[in-house]
Amino acid sequence: MATVVDRNRTTFKNVAINQQFKYYAIDAGSEVITCRPYRPKTKGKVETLAKLVDRLTPYNEEFDTFEELEDIVKLFNEEVNNEVSQATNEIPFARFIKEKEYLNPLPPMDILLSYFHHEKEYKVSKESMIRYKGKKYSVPTRYIGKYLTVSENESELRIYYTKDLIACHKISDKILHYKIEHAKEILKSEALKYYSNSDIEDFIFLED
Repeated sequence: MATVVDRNRTTFKNVAINQQFKYYAIDAGSEVITCRPYRPKTKGKVETLAKLVDRLTPYNEEFDTFEELEDIVKLFNEEVNNEVSQATNEIPFARFIKEKEYLNPLPPMDILLSYFHHEKEYKVSKESMIRYKGKKYSVPTRYIGKYLTVSENESELRIYYTKDLIACHKISDKILHYKIEHAKEILKSEALKYYSNSDIEDFIFLED
């Protein structure tokens, strides 16, 4: 997964861990161990956990409240952890008694939760704009269909794709905020694709 492995810097023999995930693992007190690609002997052990989810299917629509769902999960945990594990050939509860003395205390939860903060995202429309607080702001056409985040101060709105700054707009009372270069891109690709750049610029300033 790209959230775990930095694919741009990874080779078959040398795996580069995603930097943010690496920091998370350090704060969580754990070590990242990757599986060799196309090797079911190691990777399959992780993927077989999906079978447990399939066993929950019969409980679909069998609960009406979150508390009822919690009760189902607790009973399911009891059942699974009293079965002999195919991986260790032991009962998980019995194995846990042996292992728990080697476990470290959990790190402060506020440190771990800081990695799961998600900013609100805004989808770029076909007109290459995002809607923010009832107004529209342009971005380059290559971001059409993608989700962006924003930051705002008293005079400026900054728009980001992942962590890259892709556009800045002055905040005003206008409904539409666009950069000339963004407007030229969208018009060139659609309505005025056969027009020259100077003709498109004349059209933009006429509309403005």
